[in-house]
Amino acid sequence: MGEVAGVFLRLGVVAFGGPAAHVAMMRQELVRRRGWLTDERFLDLMGATNLVPGPNSTELAIHLGHERARWRGLVVAGVCFIVPAALMVTALAWFYVERGSTPAFTAVLDGVVPAVVAIVVWALAGLLRTALRTPQLALLAGVALAAYLAGVNELVVLFGGGLVAVLSSLLARLAGRLRARNARGLNALAGPGLLLVARAPQEGDLSTLFLAMLKIGAVLYGSGYVLLAFLDGEFVQRLGWLTERQLLDAVAVGQVTPGPVFTTATFVGYLVAGLPGAFVATVAIFLPSFVFVGLLTRITDRLRQWRWTSVLLDGINACALALMAGVTWVLGREAVVDPVTAAITLTTLVLLWRTRLNAAWYVLGGAVIGLLVHWLP
Repeated sequence: MGEVAGVFLRLGVVAFGGPAAHVAMMRQELVRRRGWLTDERFLDLMGATNLVPGPNSTELAIHLGHERARWRGLVVAGVCFIVPAALMVTALAWFYVERGSTPAFTAVLDGVVPAVVAIVVWALAGLLRTALRTPQLALLAGVALAAYLAGVNELVVLFGGGLVAVLSSLLARLAGRLRARNARGLNALAGPGLLLVARAPQEGDLSTLFLAMLKIGAVLYGSGYVLLAFLDGEFVQRLGWLTERQLLDAVAVGQVTPGPVFTTATFVGYLVAGLPGAFVATVAIFLPSFVFVGLLTRITDRLRQWRWTSVLLDGINACALALMAGVTWVLGREAVVDPVTAAITLTTLVLLWRTRLNAAWYVLGGAVIGLLVHWLP
């Protein structure tokens, strides 16, 4: 338990860069350095998190905690991954309320993000060999990547790819029907559609805040930009508790701090009701993830045993890596813009290849270089 807590607390402090970076850092730390599980098992857990709503990287952390220390590990890993970011966001929300603005993170991020890009690229290189075992899966990943870069919604790419994999396998089996057994049906896995309707609120009402955040955490698929749409609909349009500018500031803080982007909810909660609001909003938006992963752990081990769920998982894993590659490409174009950032990325890649250092050192090194470049004339 101490090992689980220590690993995920550290990841919660240094995991800049969004879900793709979080996944890469978990793979570097838990598969490559510590050997808790294989790449194949890691991919299966990552694929399972895509079947339910909520923040995927946080749900993966919860899964990995369960993998290592069962039910206590499930809770400890999730809490330790969330708490550092939630505390940082709460402090920034206090600063925002007291001073009317957020501190500048540009210098740190200028050095951190190129290192994060390298970490994600290295993780992709290792995971692709495991996920793309056949030419068909490689082709599917290529099509998924092209679709994402063309602007197709992430959920359409992900579940569309899983469906294509299942249909392709079905057609292949039908072609050899004389030798095949009767195919078993596939019970499609979908996230529970928990819909909670908040009652008519009063400003600062903690129960209304809790229900609104719980609803979002229970039904939201997709990236931080999808979260922005949900928060806008609830807190700007319906409840009228925030302005558009305040919401954008909240999302910015969630993006530039390490850990889950969903800690944007912590910032929103603080603006609505101070420290109690920050606590209530954080608990509410992450609570469904613990429930969903707790339910998934009962069937995750069987996903590879069932013929059609195994095919579905292969397709989802291939498309998930394609999405990860697409996000990395977009992030890399924005982050690697001059000789310094290019040097950070290349140096990090070389160190990942030649050493087994903790990912925190790469992030810390990037942050120091970013600050030095900012301060030096």
